Amino acid sequence: QVQLVESGGGLVQAGGSLRLSCAVGGRSFSSYASGWFRQAPGKEREFVATITMSSGWASYADSVKGRFTASRDNAKNMVYLQMNSLKPEDTAVYYCAGKVGTISRAYSDYEYWGQGTQVTVSS
Repeated sequence: QVQLVESGGGLVQAGGSLRLSCAVGGRSFSSYASGWFRQAPGKEREFVATITMSSGWASYADSVKGRFTASRDNAKNMVYLQMNSLKPEDTAVYYCAGKVGTISRAYSDYEYWGQGTQVTVSS
C-alpha cells in the first residue's frame, strides 16, 4: 500500500513562489508515476503535472507550463512541485497522486492520493 503525504502549502502573494513536497511511502514498483492535481472551491479536480519516477520526464497543464516544475528524488522517495509566478487563479487544494505504470493526465487513472494541501494566492 502506498501512502502519500503532502506538505508545503500556504499563503503567498501573487508573483510569489511555493514548493510542494510529497512523501511517497510504501512504493516498491519499478514503474511508477506521480501526479499533481488541484481543486478550487466549486470546481472539478484538474490536472496540474505528472512525472515518471524512473526518468523524471514530466508533462504539464497549459495553465501552469513555464511556471511550475515537477521533480523527484528517488533516493528520498519524494516528489516536488515548484510553483513560481503564482497567480490568484492558482488558489486551490493541491493533491499528490500516484499510479503504477506510465504517466497520465486523468485523475481517474491514479490509485493513490494524499490528503491535499491548501495553496492560497492573494492579489
